[in-house]
Amino acid sequence: MRENEVSYLVRKAAYTIHMALGPGLLESVYETLLAHELRKLGLHVQTQVALPVIYDGLQLENGFRLDLVVEHKVVVELKSVETLLEVHHMQLLTYLKLSGHKLGLLINFNVPYIKSGIFRKVNGLEEQSATSAQPSASSAG
Repeated sequence: MRENEVSYLVRKAAYTIHMALGPGLLESVYETLLAHELRKLGLHVQTQVALPVIYDGLQLENGFRLDLVVEHKVVVELKSVETLLEVHHMQLLTYLKLSGHKLGLLINFNVPYIKSGIFRKVNGLEEQSATSAQPSASSAG
């Protein structure tokens, strides 16, 4: 399964959860539910994945924690905040760079319509041709 196919399934699962429960819950609740929905689809999901940081010969084993890594391909950073800040977008890009993953989704569940809370970030991902890509390759949603 390619990154864009995984991304499509993550977005679909986020939509299912948001339609059922809406905004306003804790980020940890959405994380647990999203992992559950994705596992029901047969996907491999890791939660709270430690991401070491190496700088100038110093290694910090638990420099960061990735909320979800799906199918060893897509990093999912979850939020449940009133307003996403630019730093949230940059955080996901940093996670992609440090982890070597090529695709990430930033999902803010605290929005009236989940489509407006999903942002796609890439780090060197070669896009599929339009005829072979199932999901949309847009920047948002």
